[in-house]
Amino acid sequence: MNQDIILEIQDVKKHFPVGRNKIVKAVDGVSLKIKRGETLGLVGESGCGKSTLGRTIIKIYEPTGGRILFEGENISSPRKRGDRSLVDKMQMIFQDPFASLNPRMTVGDIIAEGWDIQRRYKGRERKERIVGFLELVGLNEEHANRFPHEFSGGQRQRIGIARALTMNPSFIICDEPISALDVSIQAQIVNLLMDLQKRMNLTYMFISHDLSMVRHISDNIAVMYLGKIMEYAGNLDIYSNPLHPYTKALFSAIPVPNPRIERKRQRIMLEGDVPSPINTPTGCKFFSRCSSAKEICELEPPKLTECEPGHYVACHFVD
Repeated sequence: MNQDIILEIQDVKKHFPVGRNKIVKAVDGVSLKIKRGETLGLVGESGCGKSTLGRTIIKIYEPTGGRILFEGENISSPRKRGDRSLVDKMQMIFQDPFASLNPRMTVGDIIAEGWDIQRRYKGRERKERIVGFLELVGLNEEHANRFPHEFSGGQRQRIGIARALTMNPSFIICDEPISALDVSIQAQIVNLLMDLQKRMNLTYMFISHDLSMVRHISDNIAVMYLGKIMEYAGNLDIYSNPLHPYTKALFSAIPVPNPRIERKRQRIMLEGDVPSPINTPTGCKFFSRCSSAKEICELEPPKLTECEPGHYVACHFVD
């Protein structure tokens, strides 16, 4: 395996049984590679399976199928009870800073929880490390003895970031870490993540529906729709030259900070609703909403094909 590749997922699936003989195909055959030290932005409409993919990679959910390779090791199979080998390598920053912190624990205990489980640090050393991680994310020593309800949303997310960093992971999944925050705070959190990435050589998967913020933080971007990757390319390439009809429609919704251009800009409006993940189309997932769809699109699913160097598209009619 290429040493530059920290994570590789091959045809990963996550299906959830619902009712009698029904299955929700939340993630339905996704393949991706993430290089060490880069940020992969994962975008798409709500319900497309972005967060489920992130939780499957980090093994909150066990994959239904496919392989997950982390630093060359196959981690797809279920872990034995008590096996915490992935904790030191992979962590997650959750979407909701209000729900992801235990309200009955002090901030210091929240940050030190992983150490306490593994009995790593005690006494003065434990306290000094807690203060060190608080200062790393822009908080200070006096915050260690407070409870989560005493903090603003932005401060709580900083606590969540500090908690994710305590085990010194090399890979962090950021599951919409700014969507629950005020707009004025979002940029601060993203800039903090970028600063920490440089200082600690971190690799991110940044899941979001905020296309402008994804453009700011990501090196490569994957566009997801109904459990499938529709398009994958480098940041500059995909924003300047989107090729898949879904990507074009998605990116046309990004506001332009120039009133003259914004007034004249044509947004691509998609008709119809996203199909049910229980009864997904047999061919292209985007078939029912695509204005360029032909008969083959309804019958045969397109493969994610390299159309230009480093630019992959799942569409029958993209050269």
